[in-house]
Amino acid sequence: MLNLHPVPAFNDNYIWILSDDDGHCLVVDPGDATPVFDHLRETGLEPRGILVTHHHPDHVGGVSRLHEHFGMPVYGPAGETVPCITDPLEDGDAVETEAPAARFQVLHIPGHTLGHIAFFTDSGERPVLFCGDTLFAAGCGKLFEGTPEQMLASLDKLAKLPDDTLVCCGHEYTVNNLKFASTVTPDNEEVRARLLRARATRSADRPTLPATLAAERTTNPFLRADEAEVRQAVAAREPGSDRDRVATFAALRRWKDSF
Repeated sequence: MLNLHPVPAFNDNYIWILSDDDGHCLVVDPGDATPVFDHLRETGLEPRGILVTHHHPDHVGGVSRLHEHFGMPVYGPAGETVPCITDPLEDGDAVETEAPAARFQVLHIPGHTLGHIAFFTDSGERPVLFCGDTLFAAGCGKLFEGTPEQMLASLDKLAKLPDDTLVCCGHEYTVNNLKFASTVTPDNEEVRARLLRARATRSADRPTLPATLAAERTTNPFLRADEAEVRQAVAAREPGSDRDRVATFAALRRWKDSF
């Protein structure tokens, strides 16, 4: 059995802990070591490795302290500078860990950063995707380094994963993303219902994550650039942006950047 624990950090980050029933765990994107140490003390979990999706400080800031304290391997993107990296990874690579017992497929998903990777595993009862800041619940990451073409191709790659995949992203942006989605598609009942649920969840001080990929396909406008209601909404705001799916996606991202 593999278990997921989102550990809050900073204002809206999540550091993900993937553990087994024997008390071993992997730490994903530790931007700050302190909440990880606190979680390990509270749970008694023993960390056996660190997975890193990209180089931004809020995802790697705690790597050095954790690596030095526990001496565990650090798996991260070969195309980016990650502190203490022991296993640089590229698209198509696989990571196999003994405790917890899991096999991860590495997916190169540029856009947010150029070397950004994701880790996908179906070793547990349900598939799990650690996607950093590329795919968010009802949203996607900003294009700090990549192009709209790259980000759209990366989202297309992730959208092909199984419906029941648990999407474990790096930030609690769900409510704001769904507000934007409801602005783009105000008549979409699934978006409105998901926004109500997300608001209730956050009001109870609970995480809205992980999401499911099935929910993303139906409510995330960035995965729906081909659909008429999204194209029409974007073209109404930015005429001519519906000439192709990349133009639609780029205009949608610009809209979100100023939302």
